[in-house]
Amino acid sequence: MAHGADTIELVPPKSASPASGLSIGPQDDEAEPEFLPVTEAYMLSTWVRDGSLILHWDVEPGYYLYQEQFALTTDTGVRLTPEFSDSIKKYDEYFEKDMALHFGSATLTVPLSADTAPFNLKIRSQGCAEAGLCYPPYDNYLHVDPTDSSADPIDAAAFESGASNADNRAASSDTGSSAGLWAILLLALAGGVILNLMPCVFPVLSIKVLSLTGADRQRAHHHGWAYTAGILASFAGFAALLLIARASGEAAGWGFQLQSPLVIAALVYLFVLMGLVLSGLVNMGNSLMGVGQRLTQSNGMTGSFFTGVLAAVVASPCTAPFMGVALGYALTQPAATALLVFMALGFGMALPLLVLCYVPALMRHLPSPGPWMDTLKQLLAFPIYLTALWLLWVLGHQAGSDAIVILLLGALLFGFATWLHQHRPSGAGARIAVNAAAISLVAIALMLPFVAIKSTGYRNVSTDHWQPYNAETLAQLRAEGRGVFVNLTADWCVTCLTNEAVVLGTEEIKQAFNNYNIATLKGDWTNGDPAITKLLNEYQRSGVPLYLWFAPGSSEKAIILPQLLRKKHLLDEFRSSYPTKGNT
Repeated sequence: MAHGADTIELVPPKSASPASGLSIGPQDDEAEPEFLPVTEAYMLSTWVRDGSLILHWDVEPGYYLYQEQFALTTDTGVRLTPEFSDSIKKYDEYFEKDMALHFGSATLTVPLSADTAPFNLKIRSQGCAEAGLCYPPYDNYLHVDPTDSSADPIDAAAFESGASNADNRAASSDTGSSAGLWAILLLALAGGVILNLMPCVFPVLSIKVLSLTGADRQRAHHHGWAYTAGILASFAGFAALLLIARASGEAAGWGFQLQSPLVIAALVYLFVLMGLVLSGLVNMGNSLMGVGQRLTQSNGMTGSFFTGVLAAVVASPCTAPFMGVALGYALTQPAATALLVFMALGFGMALPLLVLCYVPALMRHLPSPGPWMDTLKQLLAFPIYLTALWLLWVLGHQAGSDAIVILLLGALLFGFATWLHQHRPSGAGARIAVNAAAISLVAIALMLPFVAIKSTGYRNVSTDHWQPYNAETLAQLRAEGRGVFVNLTADWCVTCLTNEAVVLGTEEIKQAFNNYNIATLKGDWTNGDPAITKLLNEYQRSGVPLYLWFAPGSSEKAIILPQLLRKKHLLDEFRSSYPTKGNT
């Protein structure tokens, strides 16, 4: 059996007392070990049989393994998805949630196709002792050769050597890889351009175009590049957060920050403030980003930069066509490649305004500044208010109706503070008192979400024709030979909501589900869910929406449907899978 680190640091659960024994070795020459070494508590056997790799742990009495902590990664960076033996669901004090636990033994089965080439495999596992002690994650390494049905232990150095060899092989076929990367970058660029048409982004882009009408058109390109820099900086930040989260083992994807009620609350405040500024109720300068102008006393470059930042932030609930493939690819690649894909997506988002700034003929078509600008600016406040209202709806689904009232109270305090600030008395002492009161109200408004808003946890959605997604239900339905349609969605995903309103929620599609006896599963990622993240990873997608079609009687992987659904395409897909049933 291959060994991981020589030094094992044991971690007690939060409920374990300091007096619990934490040593796996004797405390003196005559003492007996209190806990078994990890290699004796969990003994791994491996073999290849009947076209599958079998990993079997014999677990000593009083010990158990976590199913969620198993991770199988090849030397080429591919994450394998095994089938697990039966487990027991129990609340775990260490992870503070229900976990699937394996007592006595654990068996993982990985199907191997006939043409699978030999590969090296890193196997990560983690377990605890019932006496009140948890081991850190432990790694085993194998060399698997399906051609001679062998699975032999190797050490970490041999695994890393195999990974290096795989990198060298990839470099030797650099022409094909480069072509694939260029294709992904083009998809990301196109997805970024289309992102501007999404309802999240379009109001902000309109505001920026509006600001250009009053700017010095000889210097418009400077504003364009400042706006571009703001978007690129934001997308670089998104990429860094995602990569750090993935490296630490967290389940994260595009829009993952919106799974936090606190982020939603911050966005509600931001959109309310934007609406008040555009409505003229709060004076923060001559443009939406007047704050930036005040900070730098510049000619508006900072304002353009922060408009780009804002556009990128509000784009996160949206997923444009082509984005899913590009981002799914990015999060399976090295950090440098992933960052390049995110930069291509951000540059695509900035490109339309950048082109406008560089093409004089287009700039000349912008209307001259005038009183109409104030009217249009006030009109643009209403889609901003509507966005805040939608975010409140999302917050209610994440944290309950009380959270909506709490956040409305915070917005009210914030609005009252701005009103006080703009109606200060003339006396110096009274002005100081009013300013202090306004600052206190803002501080209370900002603290309210932290102290009063909590997530309600993972959600299971069940309606008349949607069952909540889980892997066991999917496997059972497929074993029955039924066609299965899987809808992975989230309340903060505008694209998801649009698809459900104009396609999936129509009587025509519902009738097709009924006529063909199609099972429909919905996975709600609003608050995050490891089971849904696992399915997204399996199909190399970084976020929702994801629509999967498992044809009836098929054992193959699902067909990935477009992110923007069309009724005709969906119905054609069903008809091709049920040729004997005719049209619906």
